[in-house]
Amino acid sequence: MLISIVIPVCDEVDSLEALHQELSEVAARHNYDFEIIFVDDGSQDGSWGVIRKLAAEDPRVRGFRFRTNFGKAAGLTAGFRAARGEIIFTMDADLQDDPHEIPRFLRKIEDGFDLVSGWKQVRHDPWHKVFPSRVFNKMIGLLTGVHLHDHNCGMKCYRKEVTEEIDLHGGMYRFAGVLADAKGYKVDEVVVHHRPRKFGHSHYGFSRFFKGSLDLLTLWFRTKFGEQPQYLFGPIAAVLVLWGLIAWLFSFTGFALISIVVGVQLFVTGLIAELANTDRSKHSRSYSISAQVGEAVTARSPASSTESTER
Repeated sequence: MLISIVIPVCDEVDSLEALHQELSEVAARHNYDFEIIFVDDGSQDGSWGVIRKLAAEDPRVRGFRFRTNFGKAAGLTAGFRAARGEIIFTMDADLQDDPHEIPRFLRKIEDGFDLVSGWKQVRHDPWHKVFPSRVFNKMIGLLTGVHLHDHNCGMKCYRKEVTEEIDLHGGMYRFAGVLADAKGYKVDEVVVHHRPRKFGHSHYGFSRFFKGSLDLLTLWFRTKFGEQPQYLFGPIAAVLVLWGLIAWLFSFTGFALISIVVGVQLFVTGLIAELANTDRSKHSRSYSISAQVGEAVTARSPASSTESTER
């Protein structure tokens, strides 16, 4: 079974060779069939030169270089599309994720889980990174019902089919577990050894907390109302219009008018969202198939199939 290791890279020149060495040691110790995919997200420090060197020396290494910095989500997506393995790992390039934890993830996969997320129970990060992260993880659990201790941990293990069905654009990579759960996949976590940072600097803090909160609201809407947005906008619109009509009866004309107008706008917003969703559904699917039987399954009805054969 081939295992793909997808590693987004952004200015990590000092850690890449050490990371490759550790991954090679793990592969040799456990007799794993590995491929290592480095995705250089517009590095300016010579990271691409190291990746090219590693690829020339080790046929298991593949590298992709972005023209400029497109963000972690783009790096992961490019890695997922290039991965050939049945099992796909993601990990950060800064050596804080420990490659020797890989066997523990695989045991979880063997137990029947589809996505396993790392949990940095003991973290070696500054407080201004740890505190927002813990608050953020609580918020995700409350809004989505998916209770992982460390949603944003870079070290995760996926079955190939999970990576083919979840969309990690923008900041959605933080919520891979939630997106997989929404598709019906089994999600779990495993405590991992988190190592102190040796090279580079952290990219996370309070600013990421704010952006992540906005992404979380988007995620909540997508998973709860993405297929039927009018179920969110409709009831609110109805309450506002009804409240406006009652206020009108009691001569609160200005308030009533504002309430009715806002209510109608919300209803129209929901209607437009429904129409947009209908158009999108023609080109994508909102379901996830866990099994399939039969050698030639098509979308045609038996009648149309017979008709075609007879011709």
